[in-house]
Amino acid sequence: MIKSKKKAVVLLSGGLDSAVALYAAKAMGYKVHCLSFEYGQRHEKELRSAKKIARCSSSPWMLARFSLPWKGSSLIDKNMQVPAKGDFLKSIPTTYVPGRNIIFLSFAASFAERINAEAVFIGANEIDFSGYPDCRQGFLKTFQTALNQGTKQGVEGKKIKICYPLVKKNKAQIIKMAKRLKVPLELTWSCYHGKAKPCGICDSCRLRELGFKAAKMKDPAL
Repeated sequence: MIKSKKKAVVLLSGGLDSAVALYAAKAMGYKVHCLSFEYGQRHEKELRSAKKIARCSSSPWMLARFSLPWKGSSLIDKNMQVPAKGDFLKSIPTTYVPGRNIIFLSFAASFAERINAEAVFIGANEIDFSGYPDCRQGFLKTFQTALNQGTKQGVEGKKIKICYPLVKKNKAQIIKMAKRLKVPLELTWSCYHGKAKPCGICDSCRLRELGFKAAKMKDPAL
């Protein structure tokens, strides 16, 4: 069996969607390099999950650290309260971190150029999501244009492709895809809080719960 030489950087948060994106990249034949971030978020539980998922997938894992001293999100400012029942269908909640995926994708593109990778995978989704503008396909397509013009690989004709295999799938479809790909869902962490168990009331927990119910599956992480 000839091993594929093509490489991809996968943005791995430790959550369900990013884990599925990782296994989708592997299924497509990429040698995956996982990239996670410590940026002042409320807890490190998701990072511990990311490290375990990367290890389970036999993929190298890298952690990049940066800070956003201006904060502006309840995920990084403990003086703000994480909404218990945000209306994620009508408004952008306080859990939105200003420009987060712009920052993440920029880091990933830099890493991809360094290791001569062909792709960057992100588990962004615009169907069952909290309304974040940087999780939408329009943004991702526009950012692709920026990478084509703003990177050495891009201007030399070896573009870094942004891959977002989940962007038009609902949560139930993502969960069924995870089952097909044998994603270790028991290792994933979606809750905005870092307690012993998921809170069950934040947007992320509610979307995950609704997804498993629609998929007629039990959540192995519970």
